Amino acid sequence: MSEEIVETAELGDKIVRMLKTIFDPEIPVDIYELGLIYDVFVNEDADVKILMTLTTPNCPVAETLPREVEEKVKSLDEVKDAEVEITFDPPWSQDLMSEEAKLELGML
Repeated sequence: MSEEIVETAELGDKIVRMLKTIFDPEIPVDIYELGLIYDVFVNEDADVKILMTLTTPNCPVAETLPREVEEKVKSLDEVKDAEVEITFDPPWSQDLMSEEAKLELGML
């Protein structure tokens, strides 16, 4: 396995750990466990693109949450740049939540 692949995977793990520090203000679960993060792309230049959704299109944090995600990911030393793209395809549902999130919210 090349060093570059290992570094990209390591950076991916760091990004996930950072995402787990960001919470939806209305739900006491981080956005990663809620299933709001659909994909994280890291290229060899350490540019990051995050594909995420919101619980609803008119979510009260539609303006601030993506910006917070972008800023926190950019704050990682290894990240050169970060961009967040919002999608509602597929729409978010409770099925996307991790077991941990469902447990936290008393759904299990």
